[in-house]
Amino acid sequence: MRKLTYLAVLEPSADGYGVYFPDLPGCISFGKDIEEAQQMARKALELHIYGMEKDGDPLPAPSKSLTKEEVEDGIMTAVTVLPDLVKNEMENRRVKTNVTIPAWLKEAAESNHVNYSKLLEAALIDYLDVKRQVLR
Repeated sequence: MRKLTYLAVLEPSADGYGVYFPDLPGCISFGKDIEEAQQMARKALELHIYGMEKDGDPLPAPSKSLTKEEVEDGIMTAVTVLPDLVKNEMENRRVKTNVTIPAWLKEAAESNHVNYSKLLEAALIDYLDVKRQVLR
């Protein structure tokens, strides 16, 4: 399983700690204290890497260290993520979608205790001739 580690900088502020990753512009977060900032940094890194890979963008090589100018008054910390687990979680999460059917069909389905989600999922898998995409 892939494991990626990037260096993050936690910058103290009046109401907590801002977080940024010098190797990944735009990957930022915030926490009320150091512990929360580290947790939020991990979440931000997971989603940022997921988004980059989904868009087909290459991931920059992680820096081994940061310069004093990059850290300034902040705290440098290493953040490790497992991108394949995040991808599996993101692509298999449940999402809502609305459908429109005739009222008489809805009434018949409800009187027969139809689970719309399971039925629609099974029908789409069959219709599209695809297999469930679960990564391990």
